[in-house]
Amino acid sequence: MKPIIRYALFSLSIFIFNGCRKPERTEELLLEKLQDKKTYATLLSYSHAIGIDTARSAKKGPLGLLEEISYGHKPRYIRYTAKVLLPDSARIREAAWEVVEGKNKNIDDVLARLETSFPVYSQLKSHYTRFIKDGQADSAAIIAESLNAYRWMNRQAQGAERMVLVNTRGAYLKGFDSTGAQKLSMRVIVGKADSPTPGIDTYATNIIMYPYWNVPTNIALREMLPKIREDEDYLEDNGMAVIDTKGDSVDARSINWDEISEDNFPYRFRQDNGEDNSLGLMKVNIKNPLAIYLHDTNVRTLFVSDQRWRSHGCVRLQSPAQLANFLAGKHLLDDDFINEPITNQKPKSDKLKQKVPVFILYLGADINDVGQLVFFNDVYGWERKPV
Repeated sequence: MKPIIRYALFSLSIFIFNGCRKPERTEELLLEKLQDKKTYATLLSYSHAIGIDTARSAKKGPLGLLEEISYGHKPRYIRYTAKVLLPDSARIREAAWEVVEGKNKNIDDVLARLETSFPVYSQLKSHYTRFIKDGQADSAAIIAESLNAYRWMNRQAQGAERMVLVNTRGAYLKGFDSTGAQKLSMRVIVGKADSPTPGIDTYATNIIMYPYWNVPTNIALREMLPKIREDEDYLEDNGMAVIDTKGDSVDARSINWDEISEDNFPYRFRQDNGEDNSLGLMKVNIKNPLAIYLHDTNVRTLFVSDQRWRSHGCVRLQSPAQLANFLAGKHLLDDDFINEPITNQKPKSDKLKQKVPVFILYLGADINDVGQLVFFNDVYGWERKPV
């Protein structure tokens, strides 16, 4: 065979081989295909249909839009986040390739699989669709905020065995397993309007039985100091010890309380544990710098009220034993432990073997225990203020 013919046949074989081989999956190729006019319009349409602000999300590009569909963004009014976790980028990209390559696949089906499978999320999504169809945009917008919150919870939990949601706007707590199935529900008492419970995205670390109450400085100065000046027995009558900067107890009667001020307060107040302790008999520590935790209470009659915005900011629990057992993933306490007599009990800490995500959020809409959609009042007036 002549060399020129041999070369021509070789070149033809290379051409055929390359022509049959699929193009390499590169980031550039993926973005190019996602930005195809028809494909991108489908992404925007689907996002809009599940309550996503497409004008805001589109700035992040098509992959950012897919991330929003799956994991949402940080909900409003969160003051502290322990850590913003990275989304599962491999999962997002695999879905993106399904969108652009799946000739026999419905794009909406691919996008639906990206969303969280939490049952409550699916219920909220159905209600959102209904309100949009009925032209009730304001109500739909409130539900959209809650849809985003559950997408964010799915992102931050990242498969944790259990998680906890406190909705300060509704004054209740829910516990979910890794699939989003509700396993726990109770009423809670949260912050008053002038001392609102802040939004927090964090995790529980340990459970303290028979805790002391270390009084926050602002409460000590603003509320207790005037009472101490009026009644020298106030601290003793309320089981309060005065602790100095070295951690030693100080005789309260040796202090000139008239000289104590916000600029001169080298002490802290610690309430003895027991039945009269403001924290009750159990406290759940959650990681945050705001001195917020979940705890029992020595005034348990308030849970029957629908007006449960009464605390200085911490979250009081209707069923502390149930929450302790849920967080630990095992039996720690009997439900009636709060009725047992207390004699010389010292604080006892049970460290959780696994971090349990805890979300304290301000949701305007949610699904209640019997599957009904409920809207909640703007109890803190945050919706009327700029974020």
